[in-house]
Amino acid sequence: MVVSPGFIDTHSHSDGTMFVDPKVESSVRQGITTQVIGNCGCGFAPVDPERREELEKFIRRLLPIDLRAKWRTYEEYMREMALSGCSTNIAPLVTHGAVRIAVMGFENRAPSRDELGKMCELVEEGMSAGAFGFSTGLIYTPCIYSETPELIELGRATAKHKGIFSIHVRGEGATLIPAIDEALEIGREVGVRLHISHHKAAGKANWGKTNKTLKMIEEARENGVEVTFDQYPYIAGAAPLTTLLPPWVHEGGLTRLLERLRDPETRRRIEEEMRGEGVGWENMVENNGWDNIYVSVLKTKVNKCFEGKTLSQINGMRGDTNEFTTLFDLLVEEEGDVRMLVFSQDEEEMQRVMRHPLQMVGSDGRSVSPSGPLSIGKPHPRFYGTFPRFLGKYVREEKVLGLEEAVRKVTSYPAQAFRIEGKGLLMENMDADIVIFDPTKVLDCSTYSDPHRFPVGIEYVLVNGKIVVNRGQHTGAMPGKILSCKI
Repeated sequence: MVVSPGFIDTHSHSDGTMFVDPKVESSVRQGITTQVIGNCGCGFAPVDPERREELEKFIRRLLPIDLRAKWRTYEEYMREMALSGCSTNIAPLVTHGAVRIAVMGFENRAPSRDELGKMCELVEEGMSAGAFGFSTGLIYTPCIYSETPELIELGRATAKHKGIFSIHVRGEGATLIPAIDEALEIGREVGVRLHISHHKAAGKANWGKTNKTLKMIEEARENGVEVTFDQYPYIAGAAPLTTLLPPWVHEGGLTRLLERLRDPETRRRIEEEMRGEGVGWENMVENNGWDNIYVSVLKTKVNKCFEGKTLSQINGMRGDTNEFTTLFDLLVEEEGDVRMLVFSQDEEEMQRVMRHPLQMVGSDGRSVSPSGPLSIGKPHPRFYGTFPRFLGKYVREEKVLGLEEAVRKVTSYPAQAFRIEGKGLLMENMDADIVIFDPTKVLDCSTYSDPHRFPVGIEYVLVNGKIVVNRGQHTGAMPGKILSCKI
């Protein structure tokens, strides 16, 4: 067996699911002992009472749950998480989406000086409450409506408290290089620690671009920008199906989005724009094609049969005019609550990014379960298998990395990058977060067609000295803590 520090998931979306199932079994049974939540600008605090309903609708598009935000401030949110309990530790980030909704809803414009000042105040309040940094997701509304000057000011608010600025860049396909340049500009201008989420080149026409972006990141490091990045070990990504639509369709929130999809004239405009090159936004249909976009989660009984099918296959099964009709009708029928998988990456390029010394691992998943309310649909297999796949497929089988370097990338390195004290090392006076795994057996079992399967080879997991996984089974213990940044 290998005795290792507990794994740190630098990119988790378990923000809401931990309230539904605090055992977070799909996470902890991978060996994850600490989850960094609040990524891609998607989060649940702070809350403006007048826009609470907008935020809750925003949450429902991201998670398969009906979560009511009982809190208002970020401090109250952290207190509520602590009361809920959890099997893993939680390291939270303040999120751009929640901050922007609290101040200006889903308006597609730059904030006024007063609005920007209020947004910076909310970021600083979250940082003072103990958040480890700030995150944004620049392909998701309402973050997509922000421009670089806004991000720089929010970066200044983050840097004031020595937090990390985590960024899902504005484009991972055709606009990948200028999107990385924008991120690095924020780091250069502000001096904030910068972390790029799930670095990749999406869409066959863009494969090879990470040769350029990795050099850009290296040069930025040489010039004083403290920048890192994470990656999940799969060639497919996941997102809400609404992400396929142009940014302006999201203006005003989900209610206005569905109104637009019900209007024939507006539908024609959306289709025409999606058939173009999508300049200024991430056009995933143009980048990847309908055959590479799979519907993973649907809620209505009548549409359940389409889970796991591509939009092209669903179009044929329904007999719709074309895939655009299928897309628009599904979103209306499901009230916008549909998840998708997008196969967009190249295996060789993914391994190139994985070998880079600045890479660390993030699941970009949320905790789910084979039973109960979190068992719905066919979620991305990364929800169950990211870390065992990294160690089993890419370390043992493909030999992309050595075991010692791989363990560093999931333990001490992310703990240092995110400044998570007491984590990432096995030594005196550190927290007893420990994973014991069999390096000859560790492997993911979750697949795209049969995702609700736990990995093998992760035999024991201890969180803060308590055994949570014993011989591969969850003990029911929930010793995790809501961590607070002490810098």
